[in-house]
Amino acid sequence: MEKLGLNQLRSMFQEFYKGKDHYARQSFSLVPEKDKSLLIINSGMAPLKPYFAGLETPPSKRMTTCQKCIRTGDIENVGYTARHGTFFEMLGSFSFGDYFKEESITWGWEFITQVLKMPEDRLWASVYEEDQQAYDIWKNKIGMPEERIVPLGKDDNFWEIGTGPCGPCSEIYFDRGEKYGCDNPDCKPGCDCDRYVEFWNHVFTQFNRDEAGNYTPLAHPNIDTGMGLERLACIMQDVDSIFDVDTIQYILNAIVTISGVKYERGAVKSDVSIRIITDHIRSVTFMIADGILPSNEGRGYVLRRLLRRAARHGKLLGIQGPFLADLSKKVIEVSGVAYPELEERSTYIHKILSVEEEKFSATIDQGSAIINDYIKDLNDSGNTVLSGEKVFKLYDTYGFPLELTQEILEEHGCSADVEGFNSNMLHQKEQARAARKSETDAGWSDDAALFMDQKATLFTGYDQLVDTGIVQGLFWEKQAQSSAKEGDTVILVLDKTPFYAESGGQASDIGMMTNETCTLDVLSVSKVRDVFTHKVKILSGEVKSGDSIQAMVSVSNRNQTARNHTATHILHKALKEVLGSHVEQAGSNVTADGLRFDFTHFEGISKDQLKKIEEIVNDRINHFLDVNTEIMSAEEAIKSGATALFGEKYGEKVRVVSVGEFSTELCGGTHIKNSGQIGAFKIISENGVAAGVRRIEAITGMGLYKKIEEEESLIHAVAETLKTNVLGLQNRAASVTEELKAYKKELEEFKKKSMGSGLEAMIAEAREANGVKLITKAFQDYDINDLRSLSDEIKSKYKSIIIVFATETSGKVTFMVSVSDDLLDKGYHAGNMIKTIAAAAGGGGGGKADMAQAGAKDPSKILAAFDVAASLIG
Repeated sequence: MEKLGLNQLRSMFQEFYKGKDHYARQSFSLVPEKDKSLLIINSGMAPLKPYFAGLETPPSKRMTTCQKCIRTGDIENVGYTARHGTFFEMLGSFSFGDYFKEESITWGWEFITQVLKMPEDRLWASVYEEDQQAYDIWKNKIGMPEERIVPLGKDDNFWEIGTGPCGPCSEIYFDRGEKYGCDNPDCKPGCDCDRYVEFWNHVFTQFNRDEAGNYTPLAHPNIDTGMGLERLACIMQDVDSIFDVDTIQYILNAIVTISGVKYERGAVKSDVSIRIITDHIRSVTFMIADGILPSNEGRGYVLRRLLRRAARHGKLLGIQGPFLADLSKKVIEVSGVAYPELEERSTYIHKILSVEEEKFSATIDQGSAIINDYIKDLNDSGNTVLSGEKVFKLYDTYGFPLELTQEILEEHGCSADVEGFNSNMLHQKEQARAARKSETDAGWSDDAALFMDQKATLFTGYDQLVDTGIVQGLFWEKQAQSSAKEGDTVILVLDKTPFYAESGGQASDIGMMTNETCTLDVLSVSKVRDVFTHKVKILSGEVKSGDSIQAMVSVSNRNQTARNHTATHILHKALKEVLGSHVEQAGSNVTADGLRFDFTHFEGISKDQLKKIEEIVNDRINHFLDVNTEIMSAEEAIKSGATALFGEKYGEKVRVVSVGEFSTELCGGTHIKNSGQIGAFKIISENGVAAGVRRIEAITGMGLYKKIEEEESLIHAVAETLKTNVLGLQNRAASVTEELKAYKKELEEFKKKSMGSGLEAMIAEAREANGVKLITKAFQDYDINDLRSLSDEIKSKYKSIIIVFATETSGKVTFMVSVSDDLLDKGYHAGNMIKTIAAAAGGGGGGKADMAQAGAKDPSKILAAFDVAASLIG
């Protein structure tokens, strides 16, 4: 066999299936779209589940992908074995109700024997033991000797997840030779030894499994094949480890150069560290490119865990200073052509890695010293389990993910009290387990079943806001209905509609439907596959299935929504110009009332930057730029410079929206014809919503007009309250502010005089025990600093005195304890006393021996706290 490179193999696979009329789709994002069952995409078919389940219509009945994937279930083994990794690429070919077993197997055989030129005598196949059809294809169509066709049971060769579509599968194996085998004379696929490598699985989805365990044949069976690219490269390059594959070895060699540590290809500690860094830098580079940012939960936690694990192993190799950001460039060099998003976001990837590694670097040395002390203490005490409290401290103070602490402990024969750690996590207690979340695909959704028999709806709303359609279906409480009457709220399906369905962050249209017998209020519109479902309320009359009805979109609602949507496109480009090319859309919500735009950015935005962004958007509006839409292939669109959004699925043909030459994006939403129609743009707020994600809320057009009206009304109300007119408001406000300052100053002076005048009374009323005088007094709305000053004045005049003050403000209490210097030598300690005193009122605190303060929640317990104080000296 020719030793083919990994990038070459990927290209050959995709070109082969394109030659079989498959639509070659760029890899989906690692972030699952509308799939709560997955944290991160972990298989080639995972992003295609909506197509297999009938929830969406695929761009073609035949597809091929090379999907980037991440699995963390075996992370403990990464680096310690030659085959485990968190990041991998999955080659796949798929049929959605088109071809079936014979084509799948014969084309697969053609690719590996005629294109890759694998020797036929080293290839084996396994089939499900009850799948005679697949067995016959291998025997009669392919001509594989029967002794190399291995029937296996359900556990090995039948794919199913709970209920829903399922079916048998056939796996293709490569015989690595006797030297990798075992002593079993009947050694063949299915054996646990390393001789036979399974590298391509062909799944034949031909049944539907119900809750009773019955298998019903599908009317349109599907094909789902998956072949690990790295595993295929191992075979073609005749290497034993994924870390010896050309592209991965390129990254590994860079680590060797940076560290100055030789790679021995063995199980020595340095080899383990080199492999861990090699694998993890691939994962984190791809994750950040897809918009995932380090955080303490979800997929962000997975990223942080991998990144910090790699950084620690860099320390173990003796690498000084940050190195991961520069190392990511090696990943981009070898994978950037296949995954252009890596090159497009290289600056952003470098910045995120630099910031995160710098954060961890600030604490890792200190944290490592702490955990080493903990391990020494465990060894000295004969214990092997580190308490949950200490594990949590390492997490909370030093940024050590739980799994990193566990790994370090295990290296020294110890373990962590995970249960105790979780109890310390409080609201974050599920966080550590998120990284280990089961990566098994969830069962198939049945949400689409209600509309499965409905024909696709023709959307005419790009060109017209009024159209006539035929009622194809009526549904209420998940049941099909023949009619609906006045007062009912139902789901209605038309054969064609001008109503835009909620999609891509844009709210649906609203409006009316009417004919001779009824009037309907359209409340919202959704889309299941290509079926538009209108939620309507029957205002009058009766509507029946089969009726012809006129659908009328609310013009004002559509226009204002379109203004806001086009404004998001201009805003997106303005953000890139002001903040940097790393900015990517991370979500949006566009309605008639305003727009919300989430985007990736790793720090707060200054007022000057916000002003500049706003100026750019309004400048583009005032240039009256034409807004044009064009239909083209996804490949053409990307080549033309159009921006594609994270996580969006694009078919073979896409809609490209251009605002002059300023902005070009792939978008299926509705837009105005000219930027001038937006009117004006105003940012209402900007804030962070997640780690590395910021949010801007803004308004345009009538939204801005309404905002001005609201603020004018408020200004007039304030002016009336201050008994002036709008023009005199600023002067009047300044005058009132000065008056308040004067009154406040007088009040403070009065408080001080009253405190001073009552000083002798306080001394006279002091309790006395064991030669110590105790002053206790409660105040209302007094500043704690004033009370400190008063206590200092008392201590300057009297000895052997303890002062306990309490001040109540807005339903909360602040206690203060002050001890004269001569009592300190007798063991009195303000910090210790205040803990007990404040506890009596539901509080806590501490401080120094001579002065301490604490907060408390219950003002009604102040006198009880004073009694506790008395007991401490009595």
